[in-house]
Amino acid sequence: MTGKLSRRDRIKKGIRKRLSGSSERPRLSVYRSNKGIYAQVIDDITGKTLVSASSLSKEFNAKGTKSEQSAAVGKLVAEKAVAAGIKDVVFDRNGYLYHGRVKSLAEGAREGGLNF
Repeated sequence: MTGKLSRRDRIKKGIRKRLSGSSERPRLSVYRSNKGIYAQVIDDITGKTLVSASSLSKEFNAKGTKSEQSAAVGKLVAEKAVAAGIKDVVFDRNGYLYHGRVKSLAEGAREGGLNF
């Protein structure tokens, strides 16, 4: 791999060395594709996904720009996490810059009630 993908993989490995989700403070992981954005709350100790949300899921129905959709996904994952009893998370930007859609998802999750 060359270019952006290898750079992102290198950054991602560095982030994951320092960052791990536990049962009391799980990891909020973000994946960004060209068509949608995905968020998962993961307990790394057990290896289980506790909560997930996506802009392409059936329960999601927000319209607008990709950034507006990302903010809505952040709020949706936060609502699900709070309903599951999760308030504090560790934010894993997954090698992406904290900018644009990733930033709007994080701000939406904070508005929804998550602390990170």
